[in-house]
Amino acid sequence: MNKIAVVANDVAMPGEKGLGRLYYLCDLLSKNGFETELITADFQHWEKRYRSAEHIRHVQNEALFKITFLHELSYKKNIEPKRIISYRVLAKNAKRYLSENRYDLIYALIPDNHLACVAGAYAKQTGVPFVIDVEDLWPEAMRMVFDVPVASDLLFSYFTVNAKKAYSFADAVVGSSDEYRDEPLKYGVAVPQGKTVYVGNDLSSFDRSVAEMKDAVKKPEGEFWVTYAGTIGASYDLGTLVRAADLLAKRGLNDIRILILGDGPQRAELEEAAKKTAADIRFTGFLPFAEMAAYLYHSDVTVNSLVEKAPQSIVSKIGDYLAAGVPMINTGLNNEFCKKVEADGFGVNIVPGNAELLADCIVDLFHSPEKRKAIGKKARMIAEAQFDRGKTYQGIIELIQSLL
Repeated sequence: MNKIAVVANDVAMPGEKGLGRLYYLCDLLSKNGFETELITADFQHWEKRYRSAEHIRHVQNEALFKITFLHELSYKKNIEPKRIISYRVLAKNAKRYLSENRYDLIYALIPDNHLACVAGAYAKQTGVPFVIDVEDLWPEAMRMVFDVPVASDLLFSYFTVNAKKAYSFADAVVGSSDEYRDEPLKYGVAVPQGKTVYVGNDLSSFDRSVAEMKDAVKKPEGEFWVTYAGTIGASYDLGTLVRAADLLAKRGLNDIRILILGDGPQRAELEEAAKKTAADIRFTGFLPFAEMAAYLYHSDVTVNSLVEKAPQSIVSKIGDYLAAGVPMINTGLNNEFCKKVEADGFGVNIVPGNAELLADCIVDLFHSPEKRKAIGKKARMIAEAQFDRGKTYQGIIELIQSLL
């Protein structure tokens, strides 16, 4: 039986906030006959706290695969020097741990670039295949929050150096979009194999969640829900969404309700801005997955809200948005995703930062029930064909099998 190590700093365990792509992949690898070990941190990034010993024991006992939690330092903000130091500590601990064990293949996440570099170096030293999974771009994403001439270059330079090293070790790269799959080329590195597998979602889990929770989530009769779900942070153009809600309220369209599901560093600031509007904007905070799915099911429109300079491509929430079977308004400027929205017909592209345009787009969909129905049907079809992990992640399994 081939033994695989999956190395990543930030992995959400069942019931935790965050992204569970790699947990799902480890589960799938185990079910396909691989001896799998997930090597991650004892610090939970999205909740900014350490996992308790009891919780660690619970997830280790429940998983079909081995989970090893290595120590890293705590930090309080997404962008701060202490986070960089924390990841260096984790990389050092991972290097020591890997040297004490033997695997047949290493699968590592970017970010963190340094941890991926350590994993890649181990793979090359031991002569085993190395796969990188690119889910975000560092330091590009960090520059959204901290972009100061010279200072940013100094602070983030080690991410760039380690990314190039990590890609140079890779035998294959999996990207959550075509752009991310091709990221090594920006560093002048041609990785032998590449595959695009969207982050997606477990469609059967989404549907079960809707069935269980749709009656618990009460939608007042006649309300038209426009919903954003995800992080409330610098990359997301939620200020424009709040201003659009104000315009809609001032036009007397009181049946249109803006829902913001999620949490993040800019939530308090956004809530203060919302209080100054004429609109009744609903903030739910972080929701368990099942409840979030039910909210999306009851929604009439979803909003993929990104600022102009956002580096994100096809973000994790898209799978859930499409699964809900409703139209999507996309304000991101990523060329790959804009083309996909248009070609697949599951939504509308508009430029970010224009509250008037966003409000007009919402009104158009509000007054067009047949149009919403047709677009929503296409959204669900794309969810089933291209974003259902139960189908699409088999491509990762096949890639790993080919390397072994």
